[in-house]
Amino acid sequence: MLWQENKKAEPYSVPDTVADLSFKLISEKVPLDHAQQLSDEIQRILPWIADEPQAGVHMIHGAATGNGWNRPEDDCEDACIYLSKRSRMQIRMPKTRYEDMNELIGKTIRLNGHEVMFGEYQVKPFTPLSTLFCRYVIIGDNETEDQFVSRVEADMKSMGINLTKALCGMEHTFNMADGPTKTVSIMVADLDPEDAVTLQVNGIGEGRKAGFGLFLAHKGINAVGDMSDMQHFDGTK
Repeated sequence: MLWQENKKAEPYSVPDTVADLSFKLISEKVPLDHAQQLSDEIQRILPWIADEPQAGVHMIHGAATGNGWNRPEDDCEDACIYLSKRSRMQIRMPKTRYEDMNELIGKTIRLNGHEVMFGEYQVKPFTPLSTLFCRYVIIGDNETEDQFVSRVEADMKSMGINLTKALCGMEHTFNMADGPTKTVSIMVADLDPEDAVTLQVNGIGEGRKAGFGLFLAHKGINAVGDMSDMQHFDGTK
């Protein structure tokens, strides 16, 4: 007779090669549509970011409402996000560049006339949760949701990740240097820890220097609004 207990899986250790640097912000408000300006201003101070493939500049968000940040419905030119004294923003960066990021501390930029000063930063390692959420992934003007999800699935497959569950959410349009850019939010679930970290490192699609395609860990798939407003993808064709 042979009877062997299944070996317990080794706990996954998240590599510290890439992480999000969470900067304290000193500002009263920023324009709602600030992706291009923020990217340009940070690269003005740190021009090497343009050539750093793993760098990503998250957009600035206000206080959380409910289970997540709610973007104001008003997309007019003068719409603003009001910030608290605890507001922060994140910049995704490889560990080899942490010291270079100190140059941003104490610097002040202007976004549509509103001053934003950067304070000290904290390193936020990636979390290997099975559910990840990206607020803004660029989608083609004529690309359907089915086509978009298929593209995301193909991109993830090229990273060695098998996509089995995805939900598409709200669409937004940003005024970028090349013209209006349409985005859609997406949540992916049931990822292995290593795959979750891989997706956070690589992101999906273009525009990561302006905050597009950057994934964050999420506590669960049931915490993102009304599922009836989102597309479900179960990995079957």
